[in-house]
Amino acid sequence: MPPTPAHGLRQWIWRAFVRSALIPLVLVEAGLVAIYLLSNSAIRDAQIDYLRQTALADLKAAAALETRVVDEQLLGVSRLADAYRNLTTGALLGAQPEQSVELALTDSGVRHSPRDNGGAASFYSNTTPAARQDLRKVARLARLDPLMKELKGSNPLIASLYFNSWDSYNHIYPWFLTPDQYPHDMVIPDYNFYYLADATHNPERKVVWTDVYLDPAGQGWMMSAIAPVYREQFLEGVIGVDITVGGILAQIGQLEVPWNGYAMLVSSTLDIMALPEPGEDDFGLDELTSHSYEEAIRQETFKPADFNLAKRSETQSLASAIAAAPQGVHALMLGDRPHLVAWTTIAQTGWHLLTVVDEAAVFSQTEALASRYQQIGYLLIAGLFGFYLLFFAFMWARARQLSQHLLGPIDGISAMMREIGNGRWRPAAVHSDIHELDVMADKTADMGVQLETSEVQRSASQQRLELVLESATESLWEHRLDTAQIHLRGRLSSRFGLASETLDEKTFLAHVHPDDVPALRTAVQRVRDGLSARYEVEFRMRDAAGVYHWLLGRGRVLEHDPHSGQSALLAGTLVDINALKCSEAALRDASEQAQAADKAKARFISSMSHELRTPLNAIQGFAQLMRMEHQGEGRDGAPEYVEEILSASRHLNHLVSDILDWSSIQADSARLELQWVDVGDILTECAELVRVEVAERGLNLVLHTPEHPLQVQADPRRLRQVLLNLLSNATKYNSPAGRISLGYQRVAGQVRLLVEDTGLGLSDAQQEKLFEPFQRLGRENTTIQGTGIGLALCREFATQMRGRMGLRSEPGVGSCFWIELPLVGNDSVVTQGAHTQPHVFYVEDNPASQFLVRQALEDIARVSLASNGSTALERLLAEPPDLLLLDLNLPGLSGGELLARLRQNPATQHLPVVVLSAAAADDIARAMALNCQGLLGKPIDIDELRRLVSALLQEVTGHAV
Repeated sequence: MPPTPAHGLRQWIWRAFVRSALIPLVLVEAGLVAIYLLSNSAIRDAQIDYLRQTALADLKAAAALETRVVDEQLLGVSRLADAYRNLTTGALLGAQPEQSVELALTDSGVRHSPRDNGGAASFYSNTTPAARQDLRKVARLARLDPLMKELKGSNPLIASLYFNSWDSYNHIYPWFLTPDQYPHDMVIPDYNFYYLADATHNPERKVVWTDVYLDPAGQGWMMSAIAPVYREQFLEGVIGVDITVGGILAQIGQLEVPWNGYAMLVSSTLDIMALPEPGEDDFGLDELTSHSYEEAIRQETFKPADFNLAKRSETQSLASAIAAAPQGVHALMLGDRPHLVAWTTIAQTGWHLLTVVDEAAVFSQTEALASRYQQIGYLLIAGLFGFYLLFFAFMWARARQLSQHLLGPIDGISAMMREIGNGRWRPAAVHSDIHELDVMADKTADMGVQLETSEVQRSASQQRLELVLESATESLWEHRLDTAQIHLRGRLSSRFGLASETLDEKTFLAHVHPDDVPALRTAVQRVRDGLSARYEVEFRMRDAAGVYHWLLGRGRVLEHDPHSGQSALLAGTLVDINALKCSEAALRDASEQAQAADKAKARFISSMSHELRTPLNAIQGFAQLMRMEHQGEGRDGAPEYVEEILSASRHLNHLVSDILDWSSIQADSARLELQWVDVGDILTECAELVRVEVAERGLNLVLHTPEHPLQVQADPRRLRQVLLNLLSNATKYNSPAGRISLGYQRVAGQVRLLVEDTGLGLSDAQQEKLFEPFQRLGRENTTIQGTGIGLALCREFATQMRGRMGLRSEPGVGSCFWIELPLVGNDSVVTQGAHTQPHVFYVEDNPASQFLVRQALEDIARVSLASNGSTALERLLAEPPDLLLLDLNLPGLSGGELLARLRQNPATQHLPVVVLSAAAADDIARAMALNCQGLLGKPIDIDELRRLVSALLQEVTGHAV
């Protein structure tokens, strides 16, 4: 945690006043002002809530009232449409007038009224040929022209009246030049206003209203009250009374909506039918009240999708509310401002009349009142601020007065401390009229006396410490990073011919080997940049005679710059490591020479083997050709010398192959691909490969395979090569009519593949040399061919497959060779992952003892096994276990030698060891001298073994086992 910053006396007194008196007063006053502001806000919220409820009720009432007004107007139009329908029906069924109507016929076959006679316009589409146009119907409908004129004049909403017949005749008032407006091939029954009135859509034959559409007659955007005209059951045509959008907007604009709101008309399918000018800004639409008629309208055109509330993202919630209820109120954001929308349904048409008001207009008075209350609160805060400003000034003056009484004595004590810090241990004491400050001055004087005594003792200790350091190191040094000055103490200055003990960094680096200067600069820069607090580097420095010596510099940061925080002082030691570096160089040269010799040997053997294959190929090939020619001449057998040549060439080929394998292993470890190999399959395959040769030599081959699947981890090709080599030796070195046995044996989590013969056997001396390369044990001059490399190769392959190889042999009885491999799925196979049990390593060459100890400890530890002392040493150093169980009588490396080497290695120096042995007393005494933690004799007491292992494992791991 960072230290608390210090304050001056005057500031401290002022802070005390503020904390004890001023802050509580400010908090109380601030609390009162906060209560006032919060109560004002609560009252405002209550008023707004009440006003909202009132506004919603008023909006609903206004919408209902305006809906009734619009409904009455639309009802009047509907009644006029119904009367016009009845009069039209009567005119069609009445007597034929004496005079016909004057009509003109266009080149396209359209018959129409060519001039305005104060009546209606006629238009007969050319879809009805001129010869079939019903002119009597035209004359009958002409009687209605005065009535149509009277109906239009009786209601300001009506824009036009018309009758459309089934054969595409149109009778419309007021008159206009119809061929210029209508398409000449217009099919009237295809239009929306026609089929909405037919029997399918209007079986009740009542007056219905259309949606807003673009009038083909040139009146712009409008809606129509339409009704069918029947002659008995035949739909003769449809009458319509048109109301323009502009007209309905004028009527809606006259409606009185509170809070400066406006009304709008929406169809039953939620299309905006009439939108006044204020609503155009809110909804971002331009109401369609006009249209360009440069071309005739050939199909019906309705309002775009933007005019549908359900298809606009900002009005979808409003559309859902209108569809769910015939009337209601909904809050809506329009133009980034909150609005309230009330709606009711017009019973006459199913349309919805919406009233829209801005929430800001509804709550403007309440907001103004709340703002006034808020201003009063701000005035109160300003008054309090002014009062406390004056009060704080008064308290500040009092703090200055009190601090003056204390600063004099305190400055005197500070002066005493400065004198003590400068080495004047006995300064003159100051006096004050404050008792506590007098006591402080006396204590300061006593402290000076004590520091004087301590300084004498420190100086003596410093001299002793420097003497010790100078005797243990070449030099002590200090490096000022801010000034680049280096100060040395010790023998280094005189030994390396430096001008003085203090020199700059550039002068010091001039004595350093040029190749080592970058490393020195990098190490110093890392410390200077704060990347490392410690400094360590090896470099060469030139002595007075011009000879370079290796030095090891170590140090750490002692001081930092108080302003920048960077390292300022680096200090440490210099140690002469020249002898160590020379030893390392000599060892490295020797290692490189040995590696080069090994590589040269491997290249020589590989090259020689390659050169032997070229003439060998010719010898063997020509010998085979000679045998084939001899057989081709009809002779019974090849000459004996040909068979001898073939036999010698095969032997030489086998010798070259073994040399190549051996050279590849010596030069670089062969790359083996370990995988799961079935024991039964590999044994059967090898037996089949040698069965013919065994039979030719008069020997008996016995095969033993496991009854159940048994797998080991190995390289199949190399394992087959090992077994075939052992079977070949058993065949070549067996006795006449002898027996060869190929089988397996499970031994403590391992599988041994056995090749046993009834040959001459081997003595102990011969067994020690058996696995050495190019060693044939005295059979070099016999007729039995061999290279002496096969068994050495087999042993190398077994080691690389994490297994081992051995034999049992007795002269005159026979030999048994075996290769032991890890059993797949057993704990002894080293796999990745953590083991929860402690790890115990048992070194023992007797399989029965291995199995016994493994079974005895399987519930308290994971037991790994090794049968050879040398192999065990490699595995123990690579992965030290928690406990070692060791037999003293081991092949390869005795138990005593193994234990001695483990104690010499830091990784296994403190490894707990228990000796299990049936050795003589002298051997046991030697083992005890090597510092083992337990000793058990054979035969082993299982209970005693478990107790001892459990106790040692608990001591090592800290957990009960």
